[in-house]
Amino acid sequence: MDTPLWLKASSYAARQHDGQLRKDKKTPYIAHPFRVAMVLQGLYGCNDEVAICCALLHDTIEDTRTDFDDLEKRFGIDVAHATAAMTKNMFLREPEREPEYDERLRTGPWQARIVKLADVFDNANDIPRPGIRKKALERCKRALELIQPEDKKREEFQRAIELVNLVIKDLERELEE
Repeated sequence: MDTPLWLKASSYAARQHDGQLRKDKKTPYIAHPFRVAMVLQGLYGCNDEVAICCALLHDTIEDTRTDFDDLEKRFGIDVAHATAAMTKNMFLREPEREPEYDERLRTGPWQARIVKLADVFDNANDIPRPGIRKKALERCKRALELIQPEDKKREEFQRAIELVNLVIKDLERELEE
């Protein structure tokens, strides 16, 4: 039996993120990519292999020693491209970095955009401090702006959009209180 690509990606991501913690300094970082993959598949109904691998690997280029070539060699060009679209260019200053990142997501593979929706969904639901809720709200809205007309025809995007909009409403309500 061939090992599923997503299973290889989950093992690889766990090794690459070994020892890293979330901002709360308690939660192993790998919990985030695993949750993003679970949101993608369990809540959005997305079973696309490239998307699931991208969800598991989405922070490896940005936060580990992994590079595009590593991902292409291990998981193929499609996974590498989707994961690279999810990676901010840290060689740019932040005012230039964010628009460049958004444009790469907007024009990149659809799998990267749906993973971005799962990423902001997970981050918004894993907020340890009330002070960062406004930032989570802005990121959710920005992720929705990246969606392309052809994406909206996919059932998994329709569910993703609906759930991210619910998170936005919850965050707006909390910020009003």
